[in-house]
Amino acid sequence: MTDLRTAPAAHDGPRLTHQGLVYGSDREFLDATVPFCLDGLHRDDAVLAVTTGGNIDLLRQALGDAAPHVAFVTADDWYQSPGRTLSAYYRYVGRHTAGRPQRQVRVIGEPVWHGRDELETREWTRYESAINIAFASCPAWIVCPYDTRRLPEAVVADARRTHPQLVAGPGARASGHYLPPTSPDGAWSGGAREEVPAAEPVPGRAVPSMRFGADLGEARSFVSETAVSLGMSPSGAQRLVLAVNEVATNVVQHGGGSGEVVLERTGHRIVCDVTGPGRTGADWYEGYLPPDPAHGRGHGLWVVRQLCELVEIDARHGGTSVRLHVNVS
Repeated sequence: MTDLRTAPAAHDGPRLTHQGLVYGSDREFLDATVPFCLDGLHRDDAVLAVTTGGNIDLLRQALGDAAPHVAFVTADDWYQSPGRTLSAYYRYVGRHTAGRPQRQVRVIGEPVWHGRDELETREWTRYESAINIAFASCPAWIVCPYDTRRLPEAVVADARRTHPQLVAGPGARASGHYLPPTSPDGAWSGGAREEVPAAEPVPGRAVPSMRFGADLGEARSFVSETAVSLGMSPSGAQRLVLAVNEVATNVVQHGGGSGEVVLERTGHRIVCDVTGPGRTGADWYEGYLPPDPAHGRGHGLWVVRQLCELVEIDARHGGTSVRLHVNVS
């Protein structure tokens, strides 16, 4: 087992280390996270702990005089939507490595799983898998705790699939269950649970819908008016319009020149499907990678993930379907 306090050593260049911490007691949590933080501070790494309020109290007490040098954030305030959370981590890494390319950022990032429905759980699992490519070239060392006392077994099992390494105490080992994000059997499909297509049709849904072509003005008006009629505020409808416009533009430019948009309300969300007959080349993790100014692709879906609570992409069946979820309020 690798000693967390000595590995990985100083990097030749930026590189991600992504580890899952499966723990069942306060002692197991502290045995892994305290040396992780102290070693990071000793190496002048930036250290961020995003976890539960109870774990923050435990860490503060255990770190003693070192605690003020660690940034603490309550997980409920940080893990609100996958796209925005990933963007917040990017900003943190960028802020603390600007002008210091060899500096490493250490993160204890404990996702929020309580109160999530099946769809949300599946999307946050995809988020954990996407980290492996989204941060692949970043000088970030991320440890993601999973509390077996409170989490369903399926969530813990998925942790072993989405993290290349697993932590136990001050040591780490390779996860024998890890599946890379590009694997067709990857954990974003639900891991041990039965795979559900990203754009699964909703039974009984018919209207409202409309076809669109190169002129997206009518589609924008349709989305705005329909969303408001379904109970969304004008400001929320504008957010959805912006997201739909980005996806529909991609469909027109890369997916056959035309498509269809369908809206409905499901509980506290407006769900909007934007589909096209052609393949746009989008992967399920499109939009999780920050856009490269030197390339034309990827900017739109990055923006879409900032605008929406959840985004599902399915380009496996001869066309492309992007499902957008935006909260009504």
